[in-house]
Amino acid sequence: MSFAKVNNTKIHYEYLQNGKDKTLVFSNSLGTNFSMWNPQIEALSQEYNLLFQDTRGHGQSEVTSGEYSAELLGKDVLALLDFLNIEKFAFCGLSMGGLIGQWLGIHAKERIEKLIICNTAAKIGTLDGWNQRIATVSENGLANIVPATAERWFTEKFRASSYDQIQPILDVFAKTDVAGYCSNCAMVRDADFRTQLHEIEAPTLVICGTEDTVTTVEDGKFMQEQIPNAQLKAFYAAHLSNVEAAAEFNQALLDFLK
Repeated sequence: MSFAKVNNTKIHYEYLQNGKDKTLVFSNSLGTNFSMWNPQIEALSQEYNLLFQDTRGHGQSEVTSGEYSAELLGKDVLALLDFLNIEKFAFCGLSMGGLIGQWLGIHAKERIEKLIICNTAAKIGTLDGWNQRIATVSENGLANIVPATAERWFTEKFRASSYDQIQPILDVFAKTDVAGYCSNCAMVRDADFRTQLHEIEAPTLVICGTEDTVTTVEDGKFMQEQIPNAQLKAFYAAHLSNVEAAAEFNQALLDFLK
């Protein structure tokens, strides 16, 4: 268990140094922690050192007050990399983590070598939708929305067959700090990269779930079309494709990172 005091917050991270020359940074989705990436550890360790971090307001990272922004969370990533003396890196973010990845692709061009953005969009959801989510969670907590979250994150087939994989992720969601969750909701609500995607220079892999109703394949196609050097992969999965389609997801990353 490691912590870094960076960018005026405390970030919980794990750095798996596998004797490789390059580092791949993972960024979690809203309401999870870096344990969501467990299905990737064995496969991706073949090629990269792996850096996992709980995004501010999640897991064991500090919950700071106020609404967060993509810039704030992107600078958390860069500050952690500076703390660890890592200059160049590849980045893989899912959903909210994919928004952070887009910010980094636009604003840290000189450092990011390859970008993987999964189950995300240049703009996720609506102002009213996110404000309603913040109000509901602030009043009632997260436990009440666990069933609806499970339906969004995983297909019915996967929910029926893979309880042991799903339940730990939902347990983390239910225990996420309410204030931290709402601060991150504000970040997702406000992030909009639709007119800036053309500024991303790093080779980019866009990953979609064909059954994802939160960030759709159409959202992925838009990003692929707007980012100059982007390719798209789609797997049979809902919102957490790295869990539901882990084998295909891992192979896509390995092929892309070669």
